[in-house]
Amino acid sequence: MEKETQDGSFKRELGLLDGTMLVVGSMIGSGIFIVSADITRQVGSAGWLILIWVATALMTMIAAISYGELSAMFPKAGGQYVYLKEAYNKLIAFLYGWSLFAVIQTGTIAAVGVAFSKFAAYLYEPFSETNILWDIQTGVGNFSISAAQLVSIVTIVLLTYVNSRGVKNSKLLQTFLTIIKILSLLGLIVFGFMLGAKAEIWNANWTNVWDSRSFNLETMAWTPINGSLLLSGIAAAMVGSLFSSDAWNGVTFIAGEIKNPQRNVGLSLFLGTFIVSVIYILANLMYIAVLPLDQITTAKSDRVAVVAAQYIFGDAGTIIIAVMIMISTFACNNGLIMAGARVYYTMSKDGLFFKKAAKLNTADVPEWALWIQGIWASALCLTGKYGALLDFVVIIVLIFYILTIYGIFILRRKMPNAERPYKAFGYPVLPFLYIILATALSVALLYYKTDTCGWGVLIMLVGIPVYYITKRVEGPAEPANN
Repeated sequence: MEKETQDGSFKRELGLLDGTMLVVGSMIGSGIFIVSADITRQVGSAGWLILIWVATALMTMIAAISYGELSAMFPKAGGQYVYLKEAYNKLIAFLYGWSLFAVIQTGTIAAVGVAFSKFAAYLYEPFSETNILWDIQTGVGNFSISAAQLVSIVTIVLLTYVNSRGVKNSKLLQTFLTIIKILSLLGLIVFGFMLGAKAEIWNANWTNVWDSRSFNLETMAWTPINGSLLLSGIAAAMVGSLFSSDAWNGVTFIAGEIKNPQRNVGLSLFLGTFIVSVIYILANLMYIAVLPLDQITTAKSDRVAVVAAQYIFGDAGTIIIAVMIMISTFACNNGLIMAGARVYYTMSKDGLFFKKAAKLNTADVPEWALWIQGIWASALCLTGKYGALLDFVVIIVLIFYILTIYGIFILRRKMPNAERPYKAFGYPVLPFLYIILATALSVALLYYKTDTCGWGVLIMLVGIPVYYITKRVEGPAEPANN
């Protein structure tokens, strides 16, 4: 039977399992193994820690099932970029694509690549970030390249090459690694409860369950917080949990390669976010069962999972977690690399990105878009600035999630008779609830973390002049080669 194609270009080779594994694989990176330490420092109790993860899960799932309506209406490559263009205009859509290329997708790929190399150093010390391979004196200071940066670039180049050879290879790698990742995390949770959990630790952690406090790593002391300080702590804490739960929308970018996209994209979004949300909440309950709260708070380099694994498996725990995180981050980057290039492809078709990004190679994938993404992500690895960039990511991501979900309300008025194979669950209540929560969090982040989130908004706004320059210079792209 001949494969379905979209406009004679992309081949529809991905099924529901592939879509769900892309969602899960892209969401689970290194965050779940690390960010709970900082969340606990910000809010200070087991109750608040779990509440942050539950609130994140609910927000993520409401957003994902709301996107189901849009994905069914516009089952094309480009996903969220297309939804914004249809609901608003090309400028808003371009600002999303610009932010995705400048920071969101490439900055995340860089950070996940470096996380891979950091944990690879557990197994082979020369891969460490302390192993400086080149130290170059420049007019503005030292520029050094570490082994960790080089390893991260090698993984990005390798995965970009695999993806450039066709979607079939990358989907098999994604599904295989993600299934291993899910089983490994579930294994860690089960063994944690069976071998590492202690009733006295569990009970102690749930004492004074709603006492909100913040922890200072310099003084190693707790300070009670309430009112505006508590709001600030919640906003700061949710940066970590939301970032760990992001990238679920990547499956919408590759809708042009999914079989029966009207059904499977939305279902992949629901199943993927549900699986990850359950795993994340269970993992944090396991941390609370195994580790005293102070040890979660002060875990070395925030590696809570490493400390927990040492309690559960002894000295072998560090190696087990290192291998798990290497598999997790490798699969995460494969999903991010696969999905991101499809947005630049669609932007190019609209005359808003380099013309070459609109070309498909003989394997029917946007090879040029993949490589330009890989080159910029590699550059971000070399600058050493990816950590700061990630602080900017969450505010930009939230702004575009708010705009996209509000787009459902706009499109219901703008296109009342359009075919909607699936309608947003709980409309208008749940989508409106998400908009309120995400807006409140965005305002809190801009108020309490102006130094980082303000820069994030600025990076996004720089896209406005870039949009008009791009329109004038590039003009409409030529039709893609088939």
